[in-house]
Amino acid sequence: MNILIVPEDFRKDQYILKPLVEGMMNDLGKPKGKVRVCQDPLLGGISQALNWDRIAEILQRYSGMVHIFLLIVDRDGNSGRRTALDGIESKSGVVLSSGASGRVLFAENAWQEVEVWALAACEDLPKDWVWAEVRAEPHPKEIYFDVYVRDKGLQDEPGEGRRTLGNLAKQNYRRVHSLCAEDVQALHEKIHSFLRGT
Repeated sequence: MNILIVPEDFRKDQYILKPLVEGMMNDLGKPKGKVRVCQDPLLGGISQALNWDRIAEILQRYSGMVHIFLLIVDRDGNSGRRTALDGIESKSGVVLSSGASGRVLFAENAWQEVEVWALAACEDLPKDWVWAEVRAEPHPKEIYFDVYVRDKGLQDEPGEGRRTLGNLAKQNYRRVHSLCAEDVQALHEKIHSFLRGT
């Protein structure tokens, strides 16, 4: 089982997404699934990640090697993002079904940024932080994540704290799953349904 994560920009997101998806696959009973992050091509932001031609290029390049494509972007407070992702999922179904069978793309938007998934793994968040407010904040990276990373002295590591907290998200996957219903749980269920059908 080969899984390719397609982030809107891998340079920092990879440190959270790869270990988190590894934790998800472990939880789904596929601990030997090979999880990779797409680095070629580099999607330089949300506009490219939502551009069907760019996604089609990735599907064409990697479909012979990948069973599950995961397009993961930040929601950034944009309530219409799910509609755009649904459109990409629908188009990808046509492309992938015409080639090798048993291939799928699932698209998910992190509420509101993937850094929140890393924060969900932390059991020592400041007492005055309200989780519902962290989840709802359109810019949690600056308001919560960066503050937590500086407090822990992780800002100078690769990924500016994302490596350590991404690994924690893998270890504490069930906690992340329980705190992130709209996105992590939704993606988990899609993959679970796909695995049952293969």
